[in-house]
Amino acid sequence: MRLATYNVEWFANLFDNQDRLMVDDAPSGRQGVTRAQQIEALGIVFTALDADAIMIIEAPNTGRRQDCVRALQGFAEAFDLRTRSAVIGFANETHQEIALLYDADKLSVTHDPQGEETGRKGSPDAPRFDGTFRIDLDIDATEDLVRFSKPPLELSARSKSGTEFRLIGAHLKSKAPHGEYTRDGILRASIANRRKQLAQAIWLRSRITAHLGDGDPVILMGDLNDGPGLDEFEHLFGRSAVEILLGDDMFDPNAHQSLQPRPGAIPTTARFIQPGNGRFLRALLDYIMVSKDLMSRRPAWRIWHPFDDVDCWNLPELREALLMASDHFPVTLEIDL
Repeated sequence: MRLATYNVEWFANLFDNQDRLMVDDAPSGRQGVTRAQQIEALGIVFTALDADAIMIIEAPNTGRRQDCVRALQGFAEAFDLRTRSAVIGFANETHQEIALLYDADKLSVTHDPQGEETGRKGSPDAPRFDGTFRIDLDIDATEDLVRFSKPPLELSARSKSGTEFRLIGAHLKSKAPHGEYTRDGILRASIANRRKQLAQAIWLRSRITAHLGDGDPVILMGDLNDGPGLDEFEHLFGRSAVEILLGDDMFDPNAHQSLQPRPGAIPTTARFIQPGNGRFLRALLDYIMVSKDLMSRRPAWRIWHPFDDVDCWNLPELREALLMASDHFPVTLEIDL
């Protein structure tokens, strides 16, 4: 089975209020890219992936009139993809949902959120992901109230061969100090954002631990917005979100390589234009972590990076599509399920 995670930058901007693709020359959410160009590029990428399931980060919006599932199923039909079924969890207010697009002949999934339903009053015991997590992140004896702007998607999954496992899609808080331009503002926002991201990672890690305690295999996929060397504030906190989620019982080869004392060339999954200097920032942000009990099932990871993956480089149409479609690149996992 091939599973993928893919952050599609502003996928929502490609659909009208009736969830129809807008194939025109109007700007998309990507700088210098029209909606028609991004849609065509995404069609090429999704077709090339040929995955049994794709965890889409920044999926189309669900709101008063729009419906993410309907939009994704229309997208799949437009490009004759076999992943024609879709599921989301708790819709959010950011126009960037987390959704799974999948082949129902290969996989059955059900949104199956865990934890106590707390609302805004919160709980310290890993509540449901649309609730509030109460946690003291430092030693001031004051609890922080933490919420997900994009609640992780929790799925109970079963493959065609009968293998049952838990599949979680996540998009953790960004550490970037968006909207701040002064030195003090950037400092405050960077530290606050990192604190919130770590709290979200602890919350998510608690859920993973509970599943593993029940004997459930777990696959965590998505954009963790964390990786080595992204900012100068890493030394202020003992562990990264990636380290928290890996623990001692989850594995991702790219994450493990990046955490080595002398990692050498670190794999990357995203490529952003840095404001003001005309250069690109390359970062490892997207991961597929599997529980150790799945390591016997011959897992193999691949980052579909247009410059680092030889097969992507050697196919000019795919190479250009990957650059046009998003500022992130897909990550796939081949595994015997």
